[in-house]
Formats: sequence, C-alpha cells, structure tokens
Amino acid sequence: MMQKIQRFGGAMFTPVLLFAFSGLILAISIMLTNPLIVGGIADTSTFWYKFWMVIQNGGWTVFNQMELLFVVGLPIGLAKEANGRAAMESLVIYLTFNYFVSTILGFWGKTFGVNFNVDSTQLQGTGLKMIAGIKTLDTSVLGAIVLSAIVVWLHNRYFNTKLPEWLGVFQGSSFVVILGFVVMLPVALLACWLWPMVQSGIASLQVFMASSGVIGVFIYSFLERVLIPTGLHHFIYIPFMFGPAVTPDGIVKAWLANIQNFSESAKPLKELFPEGGFALFGNDKIWPPIGIAAAFYVTAKPEKRKKVLALLIPAVLTAVMAGITEPFEFTFLFAAPVLFVIHALLCGIMDATMYFFGVVGSMDSGIIDMATKNWIPLFANHWTTYVAQWIIALIFMVIYFFLFRFLILKFNFATPGREADDEETKLHTKADYKNKKAGGQISGANEYTESAAVYLDALGGFDNIQDVTNCATRLRVTVKDETLVQPDAAFKAGGAHGVVRHGKAFQVIVGLSVPQVREEFEKLLKKGIK
Repeated sequence: MMQKIQRFGGAMFTPVLLFAFSGLILAISIMLTNPLIVGGIADTSTFWYKFWMVIQNGGWTVFNQMELLFVVGLPIGLAKEANGRAAMESLVIYLTFNYFVSTILGFWGKTFGVNFNVDSTQLQGTGLKMIAGIKTLDTSVLGAIVLSAIVVWLHNRYFNTKLPEWLGVFQGSSFVVILGFVVMLPVALLACWLWPMVQSGIASLQVFMASSGVIGVFIYSFLERVLIPTGLHHFIYIPFMFGPAVTPDGIVKAWLANIQNFSESAKPLKELFPEGGFALFGNDKIWPPIGIAAAFYVTAKPEKRKKVLALLIPAVLTAVMAGITEPFEFTFLFAAPVLFVIHALLCGIMDATMYFFGVVGSMDSGIIDMATKNWIPLFANHWTTYVAQWIIALIFMVIYFFLFRFLILKFNFATPGREADDEETKLHTKADYKNKKAGGQISGANEYTESAAVYLDALGGFDNIQDVTNCATRLRVTVKDETLVQPDAAFKAGGAHGVVRHGKAFQVIVGLSVPQVREEFEKLLKKGIK
C-alpha cells in the first residue's frame, strides 16, 4: 500500500512542474504593469501596458486550468503503458463527469442544496465553477485527482482487454472511455450529494488552518521537509499551494491574483494574507543548504575537500536557484539520517519564526522565484518585512553551520568527504558498463542512456522490472525480486545521489534529469536489454 501511495504522490508532481514558469511569467508581467514600479508607462492606454497584459493573461493558463492539468498529468505518471492514451481517456471521462454534474444540478440543484441558477460570470463563492466551458461543481484539484485515479485504474485493468472481432472498434481507449462513461454517472450523483457537504467542511478547515498561527506553520513546514525521503511530502503542500486547504484556488493563484493590491497597500502582509504563512518553505531551499554545505566542507578530510566542493556547489546552486533540494539533501541523508531530521525541525522553526515576525507570501521555490513574486514587486511598501526575513535567514544559516559542524565532529558522521579511505570500492563504474555493452547493443547512447543502463543493471536487469514512473527528481521502480537489487554504490556509479528502498519499491535519486533518464530507461526495457 505504501508503495502505491508513494507512486501516486510522485505522479501528482508531474503537472506541478509547469507552475514554476507560469508563476515567473505572471510575477514579471504584474511587476511591469504596476505604476509603483515602472511609473506612467504602466497607464492602461499605453502599448506597454497592453503588451504585458497579453503576456499576463497567457501566464494565467495553467492556474486557470489546474483541474485539467492534474487530470491529464496523473495518467502520464501512473499508467503502466500507453500513457498518452491514458491521458486522453482521463480528459474525456473527466469532462463527461462534469457534463453529468451540470445537467443533474440544472434539473435538481435545489434537491442537493445548490443554487445552480447563478450567472456564469458570478460564480465566486457559490461552490460552482466554469471548467472547459461547463458550469459545474468546483471540486478543485482534489476532484480532478480522484477522478483521474479512477481512470488510471480502469486503464491499467482494461486497456488490453480483447473483445470479439466484431466489437474490435470498441477495445483499447474506446473500451476504457465506455467503462468510464458508465462509472461516472453514479460518481456524478454522489458528487452532487456529497461535495456540497465537503465544501462546507473545507471552508471550516480553511478558517482553522488560517488561524492556527505559528504552531500550524511549524507543523506544516516540518512535515513538508521530513517526508521528502518517502515522497509523501507532495500530499502536504499540494492541497495548500494549488488546492483548497486555506484558499479556494490555492495559495499561489490567490497571491498572484492580489499581488498588485498587496504592493499598493501599507498594511502588514501578515494582515493582508495570513494564509501565506503556509508558503514559506522556499526559505528551506535557499538558506539551510548554504550553511550545511559549509559545515560539510570544513569537516571534510583535507585531501577530499576539492572533491566535496565539486559535489556540493552544483547541488547547492540547484537548491538555491531552482528550489530543488533533493539532490543536495540526499548527499547526506543516507550517511546521517539524524541530521536530516534535525534539518527538518530547524526548517519548521525557521519558517514559524519568520511567520511570527510577519513574513508571508508565495515562497515555495528558489531565489529567482522568491525575488520576482515577493521582494521586487512588494519591496516599496513592505521592505521591513523582507529585511526581517533576511536577518532571520542569515541567523539560521549560521546556526546550521555551527550545529551541523558540531554534530558531525561529535558523532563522526560519514558526511561527504569523511568516508573511510577504502570506501570507494565500487561494484562497477559507468565505463565498466559501457565496455560490457560494447558491440552495438546500445545504439545512440548518450549520458541519459548510460545512466539508465547502469540503473537497469543495478535493479536486477530487464526481467526484474515490474513498472517504472518518476517524480521531480526520482526514478521510481517496482521490482519483482528485491534481493537482486545491488547496493547503492552500483547506482552512484551511474550518477545517482542515493536510493530509497521500501520492499519491492525503489526510488533512485537522479536529479532534475530524471524525465530524460526515465525515457531512456523505458527504451531499454522495450529492447529487452539486461
């Protein structure tokens, strides 16, 4: 069960990858149409304003169509085969569900306690929403995820069902859509009955979470960080950032939609947008890695410091600039798990401290994202908030350095650069593998192909692979026999940062190139290379 939950959590990240670029575009376009920043050139009659409004409206695409993105994105990550067809099936069945709901509420809305006669342009706060031109219940990304999961189950179970020859036109995707059509009718009825009650519960949850204060921010930030090794952290932040946990459409969309008003107001940001306390975990990706990396460097053996620096610099830059911390954190997670738990606790304390001193916003990624969505557009009226943020961040960066340095030396943790001199023994290297496969078995090999080949071999070969998916930085593989999987050193020979093992479920920590590695991994599987 845990294996399935982890795979599901990783698949949820597939559409989330699109939000970073769109958020950046929106932040830039909003800044460049703000008179407080660019002056009179931002007048609504100028070409400048009109041009950037075109860009801004394009940037809203993924935020305005989040449900459709999750509906299409989950099958890409979870379908065992024919992922593209599964995505199409999911979209069609999701739209069918919404047409069912729309028609049912059109006839019997009062029976379900829903006023369906509201004008389509006045749906805010009514529990209704326009999705792909359909007036329907606002089930948010939660509904999209549940319905997409149903479709993935139907696809994996029935896509290859062989029908009689005279019914052959109805097999494959058509058969899955037919089954989905039948299943969605009772599901739509249940949604009309249950979802208005769920919406009421969500509204109560929003009030509770928004008023939970410093303690709530600490628990949320701690869980978001400490669950990273399991892959379950996606279940923590996605309902807050993109779902209805504290705001109807998620923190990111709510923040961007109001950022100009916030920038023009002199009221404290914490008063304007208290929900933004649950979006401070981007700070955990910028400041702690610098302090931790410094501790690793000074505690490394002198003869290994150059090698450690070469390992840490790209990992830290990836964390600070892009907000992807897993390649960095997994460099020490396996050597000293207790340090990772301390790291998670400190992240929770740092974010809670920032919130206590009035820091809120949309800070879920790296420094570029944080600057464009927070510091630059709001600095004029809220500079004191950001000065407080930077002071707290620098204090914690120093705390990280001294605390990690003390713990590493006190308990002699084998962090990067402190391994035993004879610990460099490897089962095989990438070059060994290439030599082993010489003779044309791997055609058109590139860096991704080579890494994928190493991982395939370390996982026990072609015959031992049951299925493969990925999230932002990890190749997630289910094997048939876990005893055939080689030690972590075999994976590190292919460039992996580490391996998470849970029974037959394995997560190879690849980094940001994991989509390309998975593509090559699946190509090798199809060729039957062991």
